[in-house]
Amino acid sequence: MDTLLRSSTLATSAAPALPTVGGGVSSAPAVPGRGAGASGAAETAETPEGTAYGPLALADLLEMTKPGITLMVALTTALGFLLAGGRVVSWQLAATLLGTCLVAAGASVLNQFWERGSDALMRRTAGRPLPARRLDPDLALLFGVALGIAGLLELALAANALTAALGAAALAGYVFVYTPLKKVSSLATVVGAVPGALPPMMGWCAVRGEIDLAAWVLFGILFFWQMPHFLAIAWLCRDDYARGGFPMLPVIDPGGTWTARQSVLYGAALVPVSLLPSLLGLAGRLYFAGALALGLAYLGFGLAFARRRSTPGARRLMLASLLYLPAVLAVLLLDRLMPQVTLH
Repeated sequence: MDTLLRSSTLATSAAPALPTVGGGVSSAPAVPGRGAGASGAAETAETPEGTAYGPLALADLLEMTKPGITLMVALTTALGFLLAGGRVVSWQLAATLLGTCLVAAGASVLNQFWERGSDALMRRTAGRPLPARRLDPDLALLFGVALGIAGLLELALAANALTAALGAAALAGYVFVYTPLKKVSSLATVVGAVPGALPPMMGWCAVRGEIDLAAWVLFGILFFWQMPHFLAIAWLCRDDYARGGFPMLPVIDPGGTWTARQSVLYGAALVPVSLLPSLLGLAGRLYFAGALALGLAYLGFGLAFARRRSTPGARRLMLASLLYLPAVLAVLLLDRLMPQVTLH
């Protein structure tokens, strides 16, 4: 879920969404600015007790919910719902989308609550409502908790217990595992990709009431797509992440060797995983051809970045990732609307 936040920030400022997966993390150099002085700065950056805040603005509350992330969550949830056989026009779809979006919005608010001190140290996040002191942190905490609880109740009552349980796992994983882990290890990127990949599975389970192989395939597509996307963003923002005390992979791997290698490996893994819907009968030849072409193109941008490990290459990879996901989802939905010609 963090991916769209970081992507939209880059697009509007200098140019979001969450490693070292391979070996060598333990021997990596210390993160710049993570000594006692930086820690103290992060603590003092938080809003002091008794600070006066400006009048409550609904725009700030809306910004805290990260509408871009929430929109992508809604689209991927709807995809899983429709692929599972759910009706396009139905109260069940509307209720599932509402509950999932409330959970996603609550997770975004709570993430910003916990990271407000670090956000104040980074240029691209210093203007957010909490580090800019336009919003009371206590109000933000209450707002995030209320959104999360409302979303989980909505899913439990209007969908089913399994969908609500997946929503709870996504919320807890994002807020209580991914968020604190970001200050400790680059593995947070992998951990954060898990809740980000759950929405299509939630949409599927809202219809089928079970987690089967097809649900895992949808999860896999979202998971592997996120990794090159996240790594490109982390490369572009590595100086900012260092200032905030986040040991993202490009921060502890300044030469970019591991960053480039993992961008290619995850991009390569995405290609066969993205073809599985056709092989499982969820889609036909149109999707197979489209997913293959899009996956190879996405991998090509990853390879181009790996060759030079440059800022322009990372920016092109990030933009390619932003085009890949809606394109492959559109091809999948188009394939479902056309007479199915499955592979044999």
